Amino acid sequence: MTRHASVPGLDVETDDTGVLRLVLNRPGRRNALDDTSMEGLIRTLEAASTDDGLRAILLTGAGDDFCSGFDIIGRNKRGEDAARPRTGSIQRRMPVQANRLIPLLLEIQLPVVCAVRGWAVGIGAQLALASDFTVAAEDAVFWYPFLRRGFTPDSGSTWLLPRVVGAARARELLMLDRRFDGVEAAEWGIAYKAVPSDEVAEAAEALAAGLAAGPTVALGLTKSLLASAPDHDLRRHLGDEAYAMELSSRSPDFREGMKAFVERRAPEFGGL
Repeated sequence: MTRHASVPGLDVETDDTGVLRLVLNRPGRRNALDDTSMEGLIRTLEAASTDDGLRAILLTGAGDDFCSGFDIIGRNKRGEDAARPRTGSIQRRMPVQANRLIPLLLEIQLPVVCAVRGWAVGIGAQLALASDFTVAAEDAVFWYPFLRRGFTPDSGSTWLLPRVVGAARARELLMLDRRFDGVEAAEWGIAYKAVPSDEVAEAAEALAAGLAAGPTVALGLTKSLLASAPDHDLRRHLGDEAYAMELSSRSPDFREGMKAFVERRAPEFGGL
């Protein structure tokens, strides 16, 4: 298993079960991302995608909140003599920051569990939406305040949100500044489930552990198939399913699953 390093604002831990824990850790800023923690997330996910010792990812925040978005104020806090950003600085940053991070979460062939308490704002809400399973506190607050700040949505929210909640609901959330709680997030499919705030950590840990004990190759290929399905016609997608079946059926976990079935016992997958 590769050793994944923490950076300021992001604590990275692994254990012998193969769970990679990513903890946003800037509680004084409600765990808002900055350039350093954003780059840390991207680099860690890129490395995790080829780490055969990993079997699941758990994403959470330190303290009372998950993530209050990107720390725009912190980035733009400059001295009187500081030069203004060059024209086009946003469109140069986006492809290597938010526009890299969200696809990584969607595409990495490891199941991602997200634990949300407190605020999940802007890209924080998008991190939860792009995860495979989000466990949210019933009183968590999700919010897309882009227009309130005077700029347009980013981090794929106008692409991903309508696909999950539908066009009408997406307009409400993005254009009418509608905040919503964890219960509503679960009802609309943004979260996997909503639980009392003091049960979020335990529920997310249990879910990540269960996924880490599963057939990792088959889980990753299933995630990939689900992500690509909306862009393919049926015949193209059936071909992709056949290819995934070919790969997964050659894994040791497939042999263990079949053996356990014959022996009428629970399988013990090794993630291979």
